[in-house]
Amino acid sequence: MRRRAALLGAIAALGLAAAAPTPWVVEREASSIDMTVRAFGGSYRGRFETWRGDIAFDPAAPRQTRATVVVQSRSLRMTPAAVTGRAVGPGFLDAARHPVIQFELQSLDPIGGDRYSARAGVTMKGRTRPVTFPVDLRVTGDRAHLTGAFTLDRTEFGIGTTGAWNRMVGREVTVRVALQARRL
Repeated sequence: MRRRAALLGAIAALGLAAAAPTPWVVEREASSIDMTVRAFGGSYRGRFETWRGDIAFDPAAPRQTRATVVVQSRSLRMTPAAVTGRAVGPGFLDAARHPVIQFELQSLDPIGGDRYSARAGVTMKGRTRPVTFPVDLRVTGDRAHLTGAFTLDRTEFGIGTTGAWNRMVGREVTVRVALQARRL
């Protein structure tokens, strides 16, 4: 009886180990995190230059996918460049006091084909908000390429909520991600 219980326990442990998502490494040179916001009647774009990502993903079990992306808020570079200082300054991202933006992917839910619904939490300036957004994910052998976009209300994170800037800068910020990763 004990031998049978031990054998069943070993089989269950092997099954659980096999179900754990595999680590992947983000290929930064082929990846990007961009943002767009409307202000003063135009559209302003920016790119975060310094960030890292940790991914655990099993193509056969996408709902178990987990990823953490940590972005250095001071690394935002806006177009036109003159806007960068204000964007990372105290009235908006306040990079000196809040140096990190964090993205925590909790699952990828299959929609069909290469389409998934991503569920995540975004933390900026000490406030975390949930986001759900569609992504395209193509996996070829040991390589994966994910693209997607989501929209945040900057005021929910306390970004640009005081003074005249609050009325001149759009509340909606669109974040676009393009990540390429390799299975370890």
